[in-house]
Amino acid sequence: MRILLLTHSFNSLAQRLYVDLRECGHEVSVELDINDTVSRDAVALFDPHLVLAPFLKRPIPAAIWQRRLCLVVHPGIIGDRGPSALDWAVLEAQRAWGVTVIQAEGEMDAGAVWAAADFPMRAASKSSLYRREVSDAASEAVLRAIARVESGGYTPLVLRAGDPQVSGRERPACRPSDRRIDWQQDDTETVLRKIRSADGSPGVVDAMFARPVRLFDAHPADGYSGAPGSVIARGGGALMRATCDGAVWIGHVRVEPGDVGGARRTLKLPAEMVFAEECARLPRASGYEPIRYRERGPVGLLEFDFYNGAMSAEQCQALRAAYALALRRPTRVLVLGGGADYWSNGIHLGMIEAADSPAEESWRNINAMDDLTRDIVTTTDRLVIAALRGGAGAGGVFLALAADEVWAACGIVLNPHYKDMGNLYGSEYWTYLLPRRVGADRAARLMERRLPMGVNEAHRVGLVDRMLPAGEPQLLETILAWAYELAHDPLCAARIAAKQRRRAADESSKALAQYRSEELERMYRNFYGFDPSYHVARYNFIYRVPKSRTPLHLARHRAQGAMPLESGAAASGGSGQHQEIPHV
Repeated sequence: MRILLLTHSFNSLAQRLYVDLRECGHEVSVELDINDTVSRDAVALFDPHLVLAPFLKRPIPAAIWQRRLCLVVHPGIIGDRGPSALDWAVLEAQRAWGVTVIQAEGEMDAGAVWAAADFPMRAASKSSLYRREVSDAASEAVLRAIARVESGGYTPLVLRAGDPQVSGRERPACRPSDRRIDWQQDDTETVLRKIRSADGSPGVVDAMFARPVRLFDAHPADGYSGAPGSVIARGGGALMRATCDGAVWIGHVRVEPGDVGGARRTLKLPAEMVFAEECARLPRASGYEPIRYRERGPVGLLEFDFYNGAMSAEQCQALRAAYALALRRPTRVLVLGGGADYWSNGIHLGMIEAADSPAEESWRNINAMDDLTRDIVTTTDRLVIAALRGGAGAGGVFLALAADEVWAACGIVLNPHYKDMGNLYGSEYWTYLLPRRVGADRAARLMERRLPMGVNEAHRVGLVDRMLPAGEPQLLETILAWAYELAHDPLCAARIAAKQRRRAADESSKALAQYRSEELERMYRNFYGFDPSYHVARYNFIYRVPKSRTPLHLARHRAQGAMPLESGAAASGGSGQHQEIPHV
């Protein structure tokens, strides 16, 4: 089928569906929903069999859904209606939730149901659930709905009051008052639910040190207590705040703008960094540990669970130090486990944007990433496995390629390119690591095409060596078991010896320092040159500035020919697709 993805932004869910639909053989093009005329024009150009809306913030124009089958992905159970479906599910501690594929009609979220998929809820943030359970369920439901469309004989479920299949209900948008924290009365579990229900966006409105903030990235702080509402400790970049029956870690905050007009914009940053002066005398405590290491016999596991997968210069340096300590241990296999939601997304654009000199911080950050990558590439006394449980993008993908093997969970999405960030050239030794895996020609094509890639395709082209089972609750245990088998393989010692010979031969042919120097020469121009594209793209990404047009590498229908516009005013009408889901 020809399927047009109509979406507010090309977010994680849109990318997942794009990858899965293409893997199934469908012809897919993307249009960012900028205005009615642009959306109608895209439909006229592509002439799709189906319009699929994974993430919209406004109704599909009636002129489209009245003439084309339009299916909307709603992150709620059958019968759920409203823009804050997942927010309420987290806030109300639902034990199970789901995704529904609804036909767009005149009334919001009330169209006929083509498919649905349910999942058990984890005690996790909205953004984590959206990236994992919601994405998995959406893929399942969308593929089922498309099969039913293709069959031509399926009648979708028309929702009626009292229908036993209708388990959801209409809910209003979640307001700040619905998740306002009463630090004197709310227990730890309640505080966690409130912050998690707003994680990613918009955050919980609160105050710290008498300054208005929004709170994100909350975790339990077991074994601690204090005066409810007080900040009692710091550690790992987070601040610990007491509840009425314990304490929670607050990993990230965003200070509210000082002027009501919003002219001065603020960033989501590590809480300890934002309140460095206020918390300088607080004691340090353990518990919020993005970097963790453990062993199982001859296998070492180094996890680095950085918020949103971004790696600042300081985090790269801390991970380098942990990596060096891990290399002092007598293991034969070292697994780099990343985090459950993300493996790595490369340099930390938020920290760069917050710096006094973004160019200087960009330079410092990319050099720290390069140092870490070099450490992995030059490890020759054991096998190093990059085990990707969550997605990876840009420099994070090439950091993974520094390992001897890349294992990746089916269902995650990789973005092995840099150019979407203002035509950034990229470093992390990609000019060495990528061609040695896929060849020079394919490496050039991958970097130019700027499209997300699923694990199946990554395995076919050579970016991934081993595919991990999708959605397995004990995935980390499976990874450790496979690594344990690898460490005990009789050929393990021979593989390590072969690795040493190859590294020596590669270095003799062209030194790593030369690859790095050539890459950084291009990066220097990105950071300090006359072309501001990188700085503009970074600003727009961090502050979520909507795009004014769909990039041609996504909008294949626009790249193929002329762009005729339909005449007349854009029609508007209600539909069932308004969703307040964060761009994650």
